Amino acid sequence: MLSKDKMQRINELSRKSKQSVLTSAEKTEQKKLREEYLQVFRKSFVQDLHGMTFVDPNGDDVTPEKLKRSKDNKKNLKH
Repeated sequence: MLSKDKMQRINELSRKSKQSVLTSAEKTEQKKLREEYLQVFRKSFVQDLHGMTFVDPNGDDVTPEKLKRSKDNKKNLKH
């Protein structure tokens, strides 16, 4: 999870960009913070997906094969 300070800074820069022009240093900082946020978000999303199993009304596992392979690859990386 991204620190509270970084989230506040992202929001601060966003508000400032709507009110006035950001300096080049602020634009660079904003881009860096957004990329970091997206990396954390994507990692969290993938972890959430790996924790899911899809089941149809009959109780059969219908988890997509691509997700099953992704889970297996992740397990192999831990060893």
